[in-house]
Amino acid sequence: MNAVFEALSHPVRRKIIQQLKKGPQSAGELADMFELTKPTMSTHFAKLKKANLVSTKRDKNTIIYSLNMSILERALAELIDFGGEKN
Repeated sequence: MNAVFEALSHPVRRKIIQQLKKGPQSAGELADMFELTKPTMSTHFAKLKKANLVSTKRDKNTIIYSLNMSILERALAELIDFGGEKN
């Protein structure tokens, strides 16, 4: 779960997730929303994928990203449980 929280720690990755809540989008569509280089966007996509927050499928030469809501929901549940722990 640490990889999930690390992925969520960056504002660009959180914005990517917000966009994917609307539905699957191509890497190009997502990249067009940011003034970042392709290598930088690739790094963000890789972190999200490593955390299993997104899944990908290839459509010819296009990579389509989809949000994995179950992982996001598990992270939220863990965060809520963590907040309820007593020392």
